[in-house]
Amino acid sequence: MIALEKASHPLKGDIFVPGDKSISHRSIMFGALAEGTTEITGFLESADCISTIECFKKLGILIDHSIRPTNGVPTITVHGKGLNGLKATDSTLYTRNSGTTTRLMSGILAAQPFDSNITGDMSIEKRPMTRIITPLTKMGADISSVMGNGCAPLHINGGRKLHGISYRNQVASAQVKSCIILAGLYADGETVVYEPALSRNHTEIMLSSFGADIHNEIAADGSAAAILKPGMPLRGTKINVPGDISSAAYFIAAALMVPGSELLIRNVGVNKTRCGIITVLKQMGADITLLNYSDVGEARADILVKYSELHGGRDKKFEIGGKDIPTMIDELPMVAVLAATADCDTIIKDAAELKVKESDRIATVVENLEAMGCDITATDDGMIIHGGKPLHGADIKTHQDHRLAMSFAVAALGAEGTTRILDDSCVGISYPSFFKDLQSLL
Repeated sequence: MIALEKASHPLKGDIFVPGDKSISHRSIMFGALAEGTTEITGFLESADCISTIECFKKLGILIDHSIRPTNGVPTITVHGKGLNGLKATDSTLYTRNSGTTTRLMSGILAAQPFDSNITGDMSIEKRPMTRIITPLTKMGADISSVMGNGCAPLHINGGRKLHGISYRNQVASAQVKSCIILAGLYADGETVVYEPALSRNHTEIMLSSFGADIHNEIAADGSAAAILKPGMPLRGTKINVPGDISSAAYFIAAALMVPGSELLIRNVGVNKTRCGIITVLKQMGADITLLNYSDVGEARADILVKYSELHGGRDKKFEIGGKDIPTMIDELPMVAVLAATADCDTIIKDAAELKVKESDRIATVVENLEAMGCDITATDDGMIIHGGKPLHGADIKTHQDHRLAMSFAVAALGAEGTTRILDDSCVGISYPSFFKDLQSLL
């Protein structure tokens, strides 16, 4: 438990946030499947990403963690063994709280010549896995839910020949898309994944840098396809992981919330499929500027944020939905907190996916904002937030959800009285030093 008070002065200064979680996971996975070594700098050393390392070590991949003597930069070196170099393990692969590890690894394991089992903690065992079981089965894999409930633990019978498919996913999901694509690396024909909108495309960008024949196509209506032609070997490479926009979101919000604040958040990934929070907040009046922008590989920039009073349109309403949702799904709890302070009613819709995250983030965000005095209503696919009512301190139930813990720690900076974040240790899933970094600004 950690107790926080309302900020007593503006937040000023420069800050770096840890490496992008999605990119860190993929750098280990693709490095393991590549021929030769892959060097990774900026890797996120959080519980989720360590789970991915541990799983691949069990599968026979050598992964070193060292400090470069020339500049003192921590480096992860993955000694890849190629697409067919993984070895069977007698133990169940344990992914802790990581949905990314569970779903993406299932695509890889489905193509192996050996049997495997994969599961995670209690949260993972409640998250839907039918969304990957169905397409993998269509590809020829033999994968099943051990408990028969469509969730982990998953058992995968190896030795199955996979076939390329064209699969239409009803929800834009990078995890489902990536799972299918990774299985497609082993398939006997082209694999195409269609989505209603382009989900985060880190897999496509990084696999291309490893030598895979993969690209995206975007239709006029915004729907998207990821197209993979198998047969190209992956080659080890060097990866520099930018800061995670999901982690930067908390400091963006803190600067917008505390009067007089001005923060520069350096070297943050601003991939267009991930930075919907910046677009939406600017539409609400946020003073956010991207500096030193680079689009070589993964786009990145320094983000300058200044205190701003957020608002809606002329009717004092603001709506977030549609194709914006996949670009900011992990940031919606933080956006909801900001909306509580805005001079408008904010409607978040088309976000039913929030129900199957580490917690039911519709229910848990509403529960905690109500505890802080916000006028908020849950809907089937989001929430309606009547902003402008002062917040007050409360006991925040995190439900072991890291994004709730960090979002409401920021809420505390604008609330009267003391806010206590219960079960705060869950931030280690994605941002172990979060409270230390936040306290450095207070």
